[in-house]
Amino acid sequence: MPSFLSPAVENLRFIREQLAIIVRSLRHTKGKRDLILLLAGIVVVILGTAVAQVRLNAWNQPFYDAIERKDLPAFFHQLWIFFAIAAVLLVLNVAQTGVTQMIALTLRDLATRDLIGLWMSDKRAARIAREGEIGRNPDQRMHADTQHLADVSTGLLVGFLQSAVLLVSFIGVLWILSRGIVLQFNGTSLQIPGYMVWAALLYACLGSGLSWLAARPIVRQEATHYAREAEMRITFVRGVEQADAIALTGSEADTRRRLEAALANVMQILKTLVLTRVRLTVVTAGYGWVGNVVPIIVAAPGYFSGSLTFGELMVVAGAFRQVQGALGWFVSNTDAIADWRATMNRVMEFRRALLSIDGHDQVGERIEIDRNDANRLVMENLEVHNAFGRIRVCEPRLEIAPGERVLLLGRPHAGKSTLFNALAGLWDRGSGQVLLPADNRISYMAQRPYLPSASLREVLSPSDAVPDDRELVQALTRVDLAHLAGSLDQVQDWEEAMPAPAKVRLGYAQLLLERPLWIVSDDGLAPGDEALQDLLLSILSTELAQTAVIDISDRRLPSAFFDRIVRLASAESPMPRPAPVQPAATGATA
Repeated sequence: MPSFLSPAVENLRFIREQLAIIVRSLRHTKGKRDLILLLAGIVVVILGTAVAQVRLNAWNQPFYDAIERKDLPAFFHQLWIFFAIAAVLLVLNVAQTGVTQMIALTLRDLATRDLIGLWMSDKRAARIAREGEIGRNPDQRMHADTQHLADVSTGLLVGFLQSAVLLVSFIGVLWILSRGIVLQFNGTSLQIPGYMVWAALLYACLGSGLSWLAARPIVRQEATHYAREAEMRITFVRGVEQADAIALTGSEADTRRRLEAALANVMQILKTLVLTRVRLTVVTAGYGWVGNVVPIIVAAPGYFSGSLTFGELMVVAGAFRQVQGALGWFVSNTDAIADWRATMNRVMEFRRALLSIDGHDQVGERIEIDRNDANRLVMENLEVHNAFGRIRVCEPRLEIAPGERVLLLGRPHAGKSTLFNALAGLWDRGSGQVLLPADNRISYMAQRPYLPSASLREVLSPSDAVPDDRELVQALTRVDLAHLAGSLDQVQDWEEAMPAPAKVRLGYAQLLLERPLWIVSDDGLAPGDEALQDLLLSILSTELAQTAVIDISDRRLPSAFFDRIVRLASAESPMPRPAPVQPAATGATA
């Protein structure tokens, strides 16, 4: 293959592979029918536009011949024909704009739904957050990156289809018109079959090769740019979230330096991108300007030899520009393709990481989580590793029966929350086995309850089974939140609206309505408020008396609440930091 064709072939191969993955991932996504109809619509519009443009190019011959003959009636007649063709093209262009934008919206909707579906299933959102760089800013990948990817993908797709149709439409016209061009060399006549076609192909390949050389660094630079923008965004978000602590500790100067350093990193890569794009613009702009006169120069021998009229010269030049423009699609879109590749890599890297988490679980030493036939929760030789140390259940085989109350007692800051995450299936680094009970009605009590922005009714009953108003009011009354009984359908951000003790009480109300058979608590039975502790112990002793409780804590409850206490042994022997999640096979789908 000629070297000047390799850039276009490389990009087309990448586009084909990524589009194949997208098609497979959207195969079972709701809304794919709308996308198919829109794609069919854009093809119809593009075909209609190509027909009208071929007709408009053919119109050049009688129009310019009328000018050459100074035939005023024929001139005005051709003007009326032009306005008719232009009106059709206007309608088609408006239709193309509308359909293109709808394709972009639909693509964004489908791509974002696909990522949300993978992210918010099988506990992947929590698990990937612990996988290093790939899980640091999923919000940006699912929001900003998918929006940009949809817009750029649609623009490139429609542009490519249009160029392909125009190429097919005009290359035959240009080949036929090339018969009228005879080259003269020292009195010798030379006629090259498809002369104008070969000239257009040579010019387009030259431009493609030069633009590829100028644009090669952009893919890598754009990927670095997006990563640094994400880092800066995270730094700003942390500054907002910790504004009070920063002010109270006098850390404004340090925080400002971190923010300015993040900004400097972004500015550095942006300046590099500017220089690369300047070099690329030299190629693309030069290609475009020179392209205005190249068809006239190439076809001039036929006109000056008398084998082409002035009108025929304009037709040949117009067809050449259409073929050159279609062949030069890569040149015109080099920057956009580089941007598309960088954005596609970010989105697909995140998607592959979500799909590969389960396979990644089997790499190295992992905690095995399974379910047993007996209604028992079993921990066998369980040891959990994190970046700061190890924590081990001292009993080789810990078996907990229904209704039993067990305290897993460990030292402060020894990794107890990591053990809690392991029992919840959110952390797998370590060794041993966890067998969950056959009846999977388990509630995991984190140190902060989850309160979504929704109606109070939805907050209290997040599962499909919705309690009636009487049960909801009873639960609120039981946890001393009876004043909220009239706000069941009020929608607000309860995380922001409620004080900390009220949020804890709302979590207890959720337990009353959920009625779990098993509770696994991350230091949740000693909330630091005596009234809240007494309330929770009262609920566990009455309404939830048959519920098994496993509390992981560094404190003993003052009452004889637990049936037994199992100690946790810890060691400050940090495990190696986990390797990044390896991408799954290219064709992996949900």
